[in-house]
Amino acid sequence: MTEVIDVVVIGAGVVGLAVARAMAKAGRDVIVVEQHHTFGTETSARNSEVIHAGIYYRPGGLRARLCVRGKDLLYDFCQSHNIGHKRCEKLIVANGDDEVAGLSKIKRNAQENGVCDLQRLSGREASDLEPGLRCDAALLSPSTGIVDSHGLMSALLGDLEDAGGALAVNAPVTGGEIQEQRVSLDVGGAERSTISARLVVNCAGLYAEKVARSIHGVPSKTIPALRYAKGQYFTSSGRAPFSRLIYPIPSPDSQGVHYTHDLGGQARLGPDIQWDAAIGDYHVDESRRSLFIAEARRFWPDLDPDRLQPGYAGIRPKIAGPGEEGDFMIVGPVDHGTPGYIGLYGIESPGLTSSLAIGEHVAALAPQ
Repeated sequence: MTEVIDVVVIGAGVVGLAVARAMAKAGRDVIVVEQHHTFGTETSARNSEVIHAGIYYRPGGLRARLCVRGKDLLYDFCQSHNIGHKRCEKLIVANGDDEVAGLSKIKRNAQENGVCDLQRLSGREASDLEPGLRCDAALLSPSTGIVDSHGLMSALLGDLEDAGGALAVNAPVTGGEIQEQRVSLDVGGAERSTISARLVVNCAGLYAEKVARSIHGVPSKTIPALRYAKGQYFTSSGRAPFSRLIYPIPSPDSQGVHYTHDLGGQARLGPDIQWDAAIGDYHVDESRRSLFIAEARRFWPDLDPDRLQPGYAGIRPKIAGPGEEGDFMIVGPVDHGTPGYIGLYGIESPGLTSSLAIGEHVAALAPQ
């Protein structure tokens, strides 16, 4: 007889762990199944590790709401769990009349999202804060920060286990079926098995569409076609030139090649955006160096190109195309009529920042 598990979460990235933690803390029996040998090996480990303020996203959308809520939850969680983090602030910089005019639009959008701490600066005021920076005007975001993503995921897993949950690694979901009161999942690995769950939450990230389509009975019209956008980073050797993060004016589908640093002071530029990437292609194309240099020199004129080295790459699962603004898509029983399944799709940036709020949101959608 197949054992019935209360909740199975598919995927142990930062979002899957946060969802599982929220479920377990609400009193549910939870198992997370992960196809890789450990947690957080893909999108969750290949990003800028930025705690976003919630500035750019469409007011009223899931990304906007969950980012702003998630930011506050994340700072509190980092504080209470001794996770490395820093409110390092961010400057959004503008050069030229059109970009300077765009700062007002960005500030208004942020205010609609409930982000009311942005400060308008002149070019001189910005360069006083960051010598070596060139811009005509800027917005200062005091609530932007950085976080140790691995430490965050370790703490989420610790909370999950303390609440009675568990993580099963090397356990890829290969198929399944929606049954009358259960969801049956086929799980591969060294020992193939079938799991029967009252509720399945698909947090498979890059693989969320594939997993959803492999589960017979999930309505196909509620499964979006994902597009994979590769982002590459170059690192800069030597002392980090700026204490704050430096971002250009964003486009609808990208925040542009920006300057960030990690908690150890390692400076980096990126990501760029390359559409229709292959999952698993984490090669950094060194020929893109000239593009990174050109983009960065708009605000960092003294950048020494000899210090730039290929860093790393990540892949973002998007539900919108080039030049389009996407959003998170979280599909629950009210949307598709299947009480035993919740699907999360297009959870790209700011998924790390939003993770705890996503956990709250999904727990509230879950049928009891």
